[in-house]
Amino acid sequence: MITGMPRIAIAVRDFDKIITTFRDQFGMPVIDISDTSVESLGAKLAMCVPEGGSNIEIMCPEIADAPLSQSLQRFLDRHGEGLFAMMLEAPIPDDEAEVLLERGLNVLPLMAGAGGRDIHPNSTHGVLIRVYPVNSFQGQKEQTDETLSLSGITRVMIAVRDIDQAVAVYGTKLGMPIDPVIANNERGVKSALCHPPTGGMIELVSVANNNQTFAKSIETFLQSRGEGMFALVLETQNCHKTAEVLSQRGLTIATVTDEAIEIAPVDTFGALIRIESK
Repeated sequence: MITGMPRIAIAVRDFDKIITTFRDQFGMPVIDISDTSVESLGAKLAMCVPEGGSNIEIMCPEIADAPLSQSLQRFLDRHGEGLFAMMLEAPIPDDEAEVLLERGLNVLPLMAGAGGRDIHPNSTHGVLIRVYPVNSFQGQKEQTDETLSLSGITRVMIAVRDIDQAVAVYGTKLGMPIDPVIANNERGVKSALCHPPTGGMIELVSVANNNQTFAKSIETFLQSRGEGMFALVLETQNCHKTAEVLSQRGLTIATVTDEAIEIAPVDTFGALIRIESK
């Protein structure tokens, strides 16, 4: 069984720049593990580990002929920088892979040097999913910037065309608890919340009325990128104060209200980051 969603990965070209962005501008604790990951996986890796929700993993290709670097480079060539993969955990990934294969998911053979099994995006509505062993990352956490105290990923939004099919994949095939589909007329979408046992939630979102602003942004994403991870949602105590600090630190605030902030993806390496009020 799936026991949690420990992290979401962002694929980037400039490893040092994104570490500076998350550590100095977002004020998140960042653990750079590239000194070991380049040797073992052929890619530079780092982990943002704020309190609550799921971590943000940073991935950058380094050794061209390493399988992980090749996978990252293909993604970067096709899509540019952005949300690359969702990591899930199971007690024994190979055993879980057999179960998921029987349920109709396209689980790939073990990649050289990998510690888990990949599920191809063609069976998960555009999301590359990697199933790792439980507690697959146990790095030492550092002090969070108390000025902002941003959470980890409380929710990842996945844009889909058919909400019912997506619910069947994430609920039935992946075997995670999932709420009934609801219609949100104000946002112009239908959505369903999936609850991995640990880490953040997964929100499946489809367009119901593209006259609404949020639904338009989902439709634009679907037309330009196809189905896949649309945004990461973090939390803060005070949206206006957080927006003011982030702006002072050089980040472009796309929108800000009492309830939420959106950071322009140009400043977050192609990953739309939404910060909501706790």
